[in-house]
Amino acid sequence: MRLFVAVYPPAEACDHLARGLAELRVTAAADRGVNTRLARRDTWHITLVFLGEVAEERAADAGDAVRRGVDAWRAHASGGPELRLAGGGRFGRGRFTVLWVGVDGERGALERLARGIRRELKGARLPSDNRRFNPHLTVARPGDRLDRADVEADRGALAGYRGPAWPVETVELVSSHLGPRPTYEHLAGWRLT
Repeated sequence: MRLFVAVYPPAEACDHLARGLAELRVTAAADRGVNTRLARRDTWHITLVFLGEVAEERAADAGDAVRRGVDAWRAHASGGPELRLAGGGRFGRGRFTVLWVGVDGERGALERLARGIRRELKGARLPSDNRRFNPHLTVARPGDRLDRADVEADRGALAGYRGPAWPVETVELVSSHLGPRPTYEHLAGWRLT
């Protein structure tokens, strides 16, 4: 199974983001029937740690490791980091173009939380990515189906985006199922307070 650890923005932050995304060219193109692969609201998340493929019988071990990482966080913090969705841009080019919104606020604290969870996963001999931590929320994967000028206009609009602040309350272990309409299965969650 394909696993990742994530935090999810609350409804207020998602409502604000949805209003901002409604103004983008990638959304207008989707409304016209262009497959710009807009991320569905129920999939909006910020990945803390990507594990990748994990044998199904190791899912409980992954959950235990994440719980230990959250327990270690709670032993030294009185709550979750305060974040906001802000800024944004584009990853990749051509058919690999991805539009995203960034994360602002207590990013250092969010990175420490992710590092603690990654450490516990490593101790349990479970995989995790080693890429530089770059918290973001993917909003669309238009690839080359959207004119380059439209992608650049949306990148500029996302760069100026600033949503409301919110405290991270829960960390979740999620299983992703790929395909034309990816789905996420929430396996477990742990409160940070």
